[in-house]
Amino acid sequence: MKIAHVETVISAGAFARSKEWQNIHDALVGAIGKVGWPPRSSTFVIYPECGKKRREGNGVKPIKNGLIKSLVKQGWKTEVALDIATVIRPGKLDAVLQTSYGPVAIEWETGNISSSHRALNKMALGLLKGALAGGVLVVPTRELYRYLTDRVGNWTELEPYLDLWRSIPCRSGVLEIIAVEHDSTSTKVRRIPKGTSGRALE
Repeated sequence: MKIAHVETVISAGAFARSKEWQNIHDALVGAIGKVGWPPRSSTFVIYPECGKKRREGNGVKPIKNGLIKSLVKQGWKTEVALDIATVIRPGKLDAVLQTSYGPVAIEWETGNISSSHRALNKMALGLLKGALAGGVLVVPTRELYRYLTDRVGNWTELEPYLDLWRSIPCRSGVLEIIAVEHDSTSTKVRRIPKGTSGRALE
């Protein structure tokens, strides 16, 4: 898989400048780059079909699962609840790694654009409350988005709101968005399976 863009939304304090964060970031980028399709492939080749119609296009969750398996081998914990002392606890984070500065979370977007906003808000609030040292959201570029389940969260639709997240008064922490893209397209590979609920029905 190709990393098309890395947007550092927030970078403040000792953790952002630390070697530990740099090592985590480099390992994360490396793990994303190794996500392949079809399974066990060294590159990410997608079936070039628009995902707007039911039973067409490609799903998202199998892509995320490839990364999560890799992160677990590196010591990350999956489906972790974040306690930020709110009345209603936000949903679980995809994966969390404990560091000497506090937890670092990653979310791989498999829902719609509203889900992307919720994921960034959740991690930004975690930084603000001191419950997280870092947060990373992985989303497709517009180029990859057009072959996936319709309306899945993507970089192009998040970009106009960056100033909002940058305005958060965070004294220490990192918030990043990583935009990913396929290496190539081919009608010879099978479609990535879709989910079984809502707009992700096959």
